Amino acid sequence: MSLVNRPRRLRLNPAIRRLIRETTLQPADFIYPLFVRHGERLRIPIASMPSQAQLTIDLLAEEARQIQRLGIPAVILFGIPAQKDAVGSDNFHADGIIPTAIRAIKATAPELLVISDMCFCEYTEHGHCGIINSPGHEHYNPRLPAGYLLNDATLDLLGRASVAHARAGADVIAPSGMLDGMVGAIRSALDADGFTHTAIMSYAAKAASVFYGPFRDAAESPPGFGDRAQYQLDPANRREAQKEIALDIEQGADILLIKPALPNLDIIRDTRASCHLPLAAYQVSGEYAMLHAAAEKGWLGLRGAALESLISIKRAGADMIISYFAKDVANWLENG
Repeated sequence: MSLVNRPRRLRLNPAIRRLIRETTLQPADFIYPLFVRHGERLRIPIASMPSQAQLTIDLLAEEARQIQRLGIPAVILFGIPAQKDAVGSDNFHADGIIPTAIRAIKATAPELLVISDMCFCEYTEHGHCGIINSPGHEHYNPRLPAGYLLNDATLDLLGRASVAHARAGADVIAPSGMLDGMVGAIRSALDADGFTHTAIMSYAAKAASVFYGPFRDAAESPPGFGDRAQYQLDPANRREAQKEIALDIEQGADILLIKPALPNLDIIRDTRASCHLPLAAYQVSGEYAMLHAAAEKGWLGLRGAALESLISIKRAGADMIISYFAKDVANWLENG
């Protein structure tokens, strides 16, 4: 019997497989995360994230130049302040760690897009993403439980910090706390200060995920009590993710972000089908760390596993990917 339909004809050799490949990766698809701290000439390795490190400001210049040379168009910044307090004041101080880092990068690599992760967990002494309801605090609400994150009071701080980062030169503000109304509050604050051109990339569907563990080592931001499930999305809720995304679109988000990426490929797919905004996905620290750990055990090849994972994220519908593999991918693609 002669078979007419033989899909294997188009898998015969590498050349034809490349020719018909539907989904590809390139350096321009990536955003590279950077962890920045105070000090001098410090590159502090992150034990749970191989090849990643906290950097001091003076080392950012060469890092930024290297990222730009690789063709990666953007970085996203996370700060480790010298001191923390109840309201995360370093985040909205003009000379805080992130405004200082933004100015340093823009002085060295002005064409590199700088995205400022906008949250307070790295900056607060309690490790939560805003102002906590506690007796004696000016915003204390006795009708809410102690330890509850005060949503509307925190919105004011998000607006203030976003303006400080925009004044320092941030191209994009990326609110990540999953607070109600965060996009609208930041948009209003930016516009009122003349930053109508500054874009917002909203963490529109950020799950309360166990995959963030290594990041909390990197950013020194574990919650001092409880967890963040009172404000981050339940990983079980697919429909609620779309509700959150719709609200952020209404409030003026320019780019949407899904986090973490691999456990939420269905959410990425749903979002790509339902809206036309640019869509980002964050391949988070736990995804990165588990691939490294398996590779170190000899259970899989790191390069192949990383590329396959990233292809699946893009295939699901992401236009851009935040990934700790970004520099590796750029080098792999360049060197074949």
